[in-house]
Amino acid sequence: MHDFATASIPAPASLATNGGTRHILGFVYFTFVCYLSIGLPLAVLPPYVHYRMGYSAALAGLVISIQYIATLLSRPWAGRISDRAGAKVSVLWGMGACTTSGAFLVAAAAALHFSPPHVNLWLSLSLLIASRLVLGVGESLGSTGSTLWGITSAGSEHTAKVISYNGISTYGAMALGAPLGVVLDDHWGLVSLGLLTILIGAASLAVAFRKSPVHVPPGVHLPFSHVLGRVAPHGMGLALGGVGYSVLATFVTLFYVSRHWNGAALCLTAFGGGFILARLLFIKTIDRFGGFPMGMVCLSVESVGLLLLWQATSPWMAFGGAALAGLGFSLVFPALGVEAVKRVTENNRGTALGVYTAFSDVSFFLTGPLAGAVIGVFGYASVFLFALISVLTALGIVIVLYQLQARE
Repeated sequence: MHDFATASIPAPASLATNGGTRHILGFVYFTFVCYLSIGLPLAVLPPYVHYRMGYSAALAGLVISIQYIATLLSRPWAGRISDRAGAKVSVLWGMGACTTSGAFLVAAAAALHFSPPHVNLWLSLSLLIASRLVLGVGESLGSTGSTLWGITSAGSEHTAKVISYNGISTYGAMALGAPLGVVLDDHWGLVSLGLLTILIGAASLAVAFRKSPVHVPPGVHLPFSHVLGRVAPHGMGLALGGVGYSVLATFVTLFYVSRHWNGAALCLTAFGGGFILARLLFIKTIDRFGGFPMGMVCLSVESVGLLLLWQATSPWMAFGGAALAGLGFSLVFPALGVEAVKRVTENNRGTALGVYTAFSDVSFFLTGPLAGAVIGVFGYASVFLFALISVLTALGIVIVLYQLQARE
């Protein structure tokens, strides 16, 4: 294994001192733009498609979920582009795709109002789907490229820090984008979301053009199947560890309604607060103690939070469980991600990051229907038991990986 350790590859001297927060934020900024573009229409499109256009709720949901399918399918491709052409190229393409998605959004709004009545609905829907597909590809290219660009520029010793700030950018942008999108739609309609997406995408494209590229490491590029084999155990741990967040975000409101409680949104606030707090305060612990030990601690804390949610007898007990779950889940991605990229050489890190992140996409995509089936049989509280079992399984995977690493 140590032949493929990223840590064994010294960072160039000119890059090794670039691990400052301001320097890293200059690269994860592009991830923020990707997820702000995603967040803006997130709460607007389902009611727009269902109520304004008159399509079914299922089709409205498909318009949202099809973006995640595009993201999942394009993750490995984005990683390959980052490895072979460079992280800057991947980011440029990603920002260009986000800008294009905004143009499709503007066209969809225009088609609904200005095209002939017999074609306006299907034309507008087709343009909305095109916008979501392009945005999904833009997410893969932009986020994978910006993460690799940050790691390569700051030095591999700052991998955990880059991944951590990347995650803060992701969740922060989504948290900002969703309510902002609703406000814009209420005042100026769907076209305003598209115009803002074009504006921030084009501006970010210009910023990326001005940044200096980092070197593309020479060497043999491993076949995709080889990278997948090395990263898959870490990705499985990430996917199972992320079930807690997925079920909380999807079903906490219905869980509160079933108990006749108020304040379901506070649970999501508590989770987000714990998540950001842990990333800001404890990110250095990954470098100090290692990815696997911190992964075990984090998954254990998340498990306690989900146990409290499952057994909650009051809203405050659920609130505390959500906060603990967020605190625990916060460092799972960077902790296992650090170990995942060690499994490949420097010139394959983009592909490894793309494959690793794809497991998170799979988790978010599959958890909803699986957890919904569990609720249909056992009730709303059982969804947190389902998440608890998933996280404990992830903990078992990390323990095994840590033991295997110790033997090598």
